[in-house]
Amino acid sequence: MYILTIYGRETDGAYSVKNEYEEDVLYIFEDEDDATRYAMMLEEEGSSEMHILEIDDELMIKTCEMHGYKYTIITPNDIVIPPTSE
Repeated sequence: MYILTIYGRETDGAYSVKNEYEEDVLYIFEDEDDATRYAMMLEEEGSSEMHILEIDDELMIKTCEMHGYKYTIITPNDIVIPPTSE
């Protein structure tokens, strides 16, 4: 599985989005191509260059659950687009 980080700032944390309750939600992509497409959409919207990191999904999920972080797994059947900043 894969997560996104800002290129050159990989140790600063992973990309997340705000849900309807204003909570940060980590996107975990099953497919590298989906992560790449999402990163390209972010960059086209003016975000910094993104870096795609392959992760151990079990370890990442356990870490999120231990620390109370929200996450969602993006499957190849999901369609996600970057949120618009209003």
